[in-house]
Amino acid sequence: MAAASSETSKTILKSEALYKYVIDTSVLPREPDCMRDLRLVTDKHERFFMQSSPDEARLLQMLIKLTGARRTLEVGVFTGYSLLATVLALPDDGKVIAVDVSREYYDIGRPFIEKAGMAHKIDFREGPALEHLDALLADEANHGAFDFAFVDADKPNYVRYHEQLLRLVRVGGVIVYDDTLWAGMVALPPDAPLSEFDRRTSVVMRDLNAILAADERVDVCQLTIADGVTICRRLV
Repeated sequence: MAAASSETSKTILKSEALYKYVIDTSVLPREPDCMRDLRLVTDKHERFFMQSSPDEARLLQMLIKLTGARRTLEVGVFTGYSLLATVLALPDDGKVIAVDVSREYYDIGRPFIEKAGMAHKIDFREGPALEHLDALLADEANHGAFDFAFVDADKPNYVRYHEQLLRLVRVGGVIVYDDTLWAGMVALPPDAPLSEFDRRTSVVMRDLNAILAADERVDVCQLTIADGVTICRRLV
C-alpha cells in the first residue's frame, strides 16, 4: 500500500513522522482499493484539502459499526471519500441520505462507488443542506429515525445543522462534526497572523465548540484527528 502523500497528510499532529507511522501501520493497509483509488484521484483535485483524511474515514467506519447504524445522514459530500467509507461500513440494507450543493464533485466519486457495488445504499440530494434537512423534518416519521450523521459542510451553519440533526438522529445515535479545531487555529491568540477567512472560520468553530460543550442534550468527545473531529451522542 502506498505511503501517505502530502495531500493525504491532513493532521494537526506536530510530528509528520508519527502521523505517517499511524497511517502506514493501521490505516492504509486496511483501506479498500476503491477508497484508495478515489482518494488518490481526489488528491489531484484543486480542492483536495476538502477531502476527509484516511484515519478520519477509518474512525467513521468504526463508529458506524460500533453503533450498529443502518440509516445515516451525510451533510457535505465533496467527491465522496467519506461517503464511500460510510456505505462500506453499513450493512447491505443500510442507507445514507447524502446532501451536497454540488453534484459535479459527487460525480467524480460516483464511478468508484458504483464499482464497489455500493450505489444502492446512497440517496444523493443536491442543494442547500438546511433546506433538505427541513424537508426531512417536515415528515414526523423521520424524527429520531437516523442512527448516525456526519457533517463536513459550510461551517457557519454547523449550529443550525446541530439543531436539525438532534431531531433527526435517535436517542443514543451519533453526530460527528468535522474540522472543529480548524487546523489548530481555534487555540491561536487573537493577534495571530491569519487570513481573514481562517480568522472568521476559527471564530465560528470556537463558538460551535463552546455550544457543544455546554449542550446537555449530548455527550461530547473532541479528537485531534485531521482538522479536529467532534463526536456527539444524543442523550435526550
